[in-house]
Amino acid sequence: MSAPRRLLARLRDLMARGQATPLQAMPEVVRMVAAELVTEVCSVYVMRPGEILELMATEGLRTEAVGRTRLRVGEGIVGTIAAQGRALNLPDAQNHPAFAYRSETGEEPFASLLGVPVMLTGRCVGVLTVQNRAPRLYDEDEVEVLETVAMLLAQLLPQAAGAGMSEGFGAAQPRRFEGQMLVPGLTMGVVAIHGQRAAPVHLLSEDPEAELARLEDAIGHMQRALDELISARLPGVGESQEVLEAYRLLATDRGWLARVRDDVRAGFTAEASVERVMNELRVRMRQISDPYLRERLADLEDIAGRLLSALTGDEVAALPADTVLLARRLGPADLLAYHARGILGLVLEEGSATAHAAIVARALGIPVLGGVRGVLEAASSGDTIVVNADDGWMVLRPKADVRAVYQAALDARSALEEKWACMRDQPAVTRDGTRVTLMMNAGLPLDMPHLENTGADGIGLFRTEIVALAQGFVPDVAAQTDLYRRVLDLAGGRPVLFRTFDLGGDKMLPGLTPEGEENPGLGWRALRIGLDRPALLRRQLRALIAAAAGQRLSVMFPMVTTVAELRAARALLDVELRNAPQTPKRVYVGAMLEVPALLWQMKPLMAHVDFLSVGSNDLSQFVFAADRGAPGVAGRYDFLSAPMLDLLSEVVRVTAAAGVPLSVCGESAGRPLEALAMLGIGITRLSMPSTALLPLKTILREVDLPALRAALGGIRRAAEDGSSLREALAAWAGDHGIPL
Repeated sequence: MSAPRRLLARLRDLMARGQATPLQAMPEVVRMVAAELVTEVCSVYVMRPGEILELMATEGLRTEAVGRTRLRVGEGIVGTIAAQGRALNLPDAQNHPAFAYRSETGEEPFASLLGVPVMLTGRCVGVLTVQNRAPRLYDEDEVEVLETVAMLLAQLLPQAAGAGMSEGFGAAQPRRFEGQMLVPGLTMGVVAIHGQRAAPVHLLSEDPEAELARLEDAIGHMQRALDELISARLPGVGESQEVLEAYRLLATDRGWLARVRDDVRAGFTAEASVERVMNELRVRMRQISDPYLRERLADLEDIAGRLLSALTGDEVAALPADTVLLARRLGPADLLAYHARGILGLVLEEGSATAHAAIVARALGIPVLGGVRGVLEAASSGDTIVVNADDGWMVLRPKADVRAVYQAALDARSALEEKWACMRDQPAVTRDGTRVTLMMNAGLPLDMPHLENTGADGIGLFRTEIVALAQGFVPDVAAQTDLYRRVLDLAGGRPVLFRTFDLGGDKMLPGLTPEGEENPGLGWRALRIGLDRPALLRRQLRALIAAAAGQRLSVMFPMVTTVAELRAARALLDVELRNAPQTPKRVYVGAMLEVPALLWQMKPLMAHVDFLSVGSNDLSQFVFAADRGAPGVAGRYDFLSAPMLDLLSEVVRVTAAAGVPLSVCGESAGRPLEALAMLGIGITRLSMPSTALLPLKTILREVDLPALRAALGGIRRAAEDGSSLREALAAWAGDHGIPL
């Protein structure tokens, strides 16, 4: 019997006796490993709450160090292994830059060290090390044996950690966490944790060929089940399959599946091979700085989980009716499956607005809070949770009085939603009879059903780059044409304003991500990329023209900084129009006002645009020189301030004189007070997230516009120091019974 098989057989026998808890068995585990590998030291460190690694058992170091020696993740060699999630093989460990001396261990005589992380579903739960006096590099077989033992320990360490937890650790106290709103909403329920599954029990196979055949059967089963899920088109997803089709490609990817097959041929079971490959991928993905590429790890983990389920035959467990799902990352297929089981919300430790799960959740109306670090460590299945994605925070295990407050808030919101639903077919008209055009923002065909649900007047901003971000590449002309044609068909004759690719900044794709930009929001992005890569922009314009053949086409260019840039973009559009076999019935060209420099070019700009759209998010951060993602300045400057309203008033004056329609799109357009202020200065075309449209329509129908304009004029005259007008405007709205 080979060394790995003999050692694993002994370890399994030890745990099968049932005479000792995992905590009690750990000293015998380290003795066995040290004896089998002929090392003078073997130690196990377990992860405690607060990202603390504690020495749990050792053979060769001083026994009094057990329970006393602790290292933070990232501290010392053991902490570095946990932080990086990969093995370290060091012939002279004490001269390594990360070495942290702990006098109580007595490890001074030992030069060489090999350490591997103990990983469970992508999370480090401990570290396993061996040491020798003589300086040496451990060979590949020894590394593989230790990694295999670590896979077995992944089943034991969480149990041992719980059993040996110091008093005060993990007490079920309320915990508040901050995060990033990915999909707005408020919800309360009980926690379910995605991806909680036992590590493989059997790591080595007796018959690699039979195991390989079992793997191939499971791969086929997984791919067929995935095809059925995607083709089912669950309610709310609409006819768009872009995100899921890109995801489907990963399920057939030859790269990661080939590595799984190689491990099976080397003698590991199929389950162990999948876990080994996924651990390798997680380590590699941690080293990638591109946030978009890191997001793709969620899809790979999703698919690997499905393959493991196909191998083990695990049934999907039932969930309580009021479940809020917690996950490190989540792929779109798993989200669809959870949606079918009725989850109320989603909390992610990682994730961004361009993650596949966030894109699909937005279409399904599931509130999502992302970037909530440490929540998986603090939470347990069945905990009560309140998620306020609107404001970017959550509370774990809230006290009874807090639960009562949020239950009342949820009841009030349900009543409001019923009221808002009745407004769908009502016109957006103020009390004095002024018609307001309310449009919605979109980025995928699966957003389009919200047109009917909200009664929106059209799509005031279609973010064409979302599909490219979801797929990881810019689609070809045929695929883009099909996408834009479906959007126009689903719009049913209502206007759609297509924004050309706004890539760069925080929306990065391979090949379109310049290195060394300290301020990417001010760098090579949006129209700047399109003009520097004219083939990219021309292909998109060609697709838009083909999709809108015989119909109305509205195209707007983002981040226009000079009139010369807009003229260059229009010239490319004119070339494509001349070369097109079929053309739209009418083409409208617009610019997005996001860069303050364009404010001093407004009069010449009017001769080159059919409409103008204010991008409130970027314009605000550029006007105030305040990064909207920087917490230190996030609340320092207000859109509702005299400088911003003076600026917008001048834009209203110039566009009205030229007869050019003006709209505002972005988050500000859907916020009640901001919308009132814009209405008060003469902006009556707003485009916003679909969730904001019906509440805003309800508010506008209570507004007397002449009275609002008179009040706003007085409020603006009183604000001479550039301060916010928010409190004064809110007070006026409250005095006049406007339901904000």
